[in-house]
Amino acid sequence: MNAIERRSTLPAAVFFDLDGTLADSAADLAAPVNAMRVTRGLEPMPLELLRPFASHGARGLIGQGLGIGSDDPAYEALRQDFLNRYESAMVVHTRIFDGMTEVLDALDAAGVRWGVVSNKVERYVRPIMAALGLLERSATAIGGDTTPFAKPHPEPLLHASRITGVSPSDCIYVGDDVRDIEAGKAAGMMTIAAAYGFCGEALPPHEWGADALIRHPAELQTVLRLPMTRG
Repeated sequence: MNAIERRSTLPAAVFFDLDGTLADSAADLAAPVNAMRVTRGLEPMPLELLRPFASHGARGLIGQGLGIGSDDPAYEALRQDFLNRYESAMVVHTRIFDGMTEVLDALDAAGVRWGVVSNKVERYVRPIMAALGLLERSATAIGGDTTPFAKPHPEPLLHASRITGVSPSDCIYVGDDVRDIEAGKAAGMMTIAAAYGFCGEALPPHEWGADALIRHPAELQTVLRLPMTRG
C-alpha cells in the first residue's frame, strides 16, 4: 500500500495534467509535424515514434520530427507553423483515456473537486476541455500561461488550490511527466505518476519520486480509495 492509499480520508481535490494524463491527444499533436514533414518531401513518422515527445509540445515534436532544436535560428518559424496547424484541428482524434470517465464520475459522486493544470496555453486548454465535455464539470482549467510560471514551478498548482479553496496538503496531482511530479511535490501536494501516458524517453516513471504510480486510469479509483459508482 502506497502513501496515498494509507490516507484515512479522500482528498478534497484532484488535479490532472491534460495531455497524456486525462486525454490521449498524441495523434492531434503529431499531425502538424507530420504535415510539416510531408511539405518537405519527407514521409510521415509513425505515431509511436512521436508519442513520447508529445508532452513537450512543439519543442519536443519539432525536435523529434524535423531534427530542429529550440536553439536553431529556424525554430521559431517552425514553432509558429506547428501551432497554427495544431490550433486549427485540436480535437480531431483527442479523447479521454479509457477508464477516466468512470474516475471523474466517481470523484463527482464523492464530492471531490477536480480540474486540469496543464502546460499547454490556456486558450488551447479551455476549448479542448469544452469539446471533451469537461469544462463545465471541472473546477479548474489552468494553462501554462495562466500564471507567470509553468510547471515544474509549483505556482500553477498553487493557483489551482487557491481557486478551489483547498489546502495543497489536501490535494493530489496526477501527471505523466517528471515535471508534473516535481511541480506537485514543490506545491506540497501528493502526486501520482501516470505511466500509461506520454512519459518521454528519459527517466522512467518509477524513478520520478511520486507517491504512487498507475499503469491505467482505472487504477485511480483504487489508489484514491474512491467508492465505486454504478452505471
